[in-house]
Amino acid sequence: MKARIDLNLCSGHARCYQVDPDLFDIDDSGYALNSEVDIDSADEDKAHEAAASCPERAITLH
Repeated sequence: MKARIDLNLCSGHARCYQVDPDLFDIDDSGYALNSEVDIDSADEDKAHEAAASCPERAITLH
């Protein structure tokens, strides 16, 4: 699974990072640093939670 993050939609709330800081890298202002993240099968639940927590819906899972 991959998480794709639309960096133009990201508003720096850092909710994805709060769900799992090991999956999502952010800058000092809370904005996502990577537009694509590989998700291991063990982390799929956390990825779904992070995507659902994003107010801008900037994270899509594929």
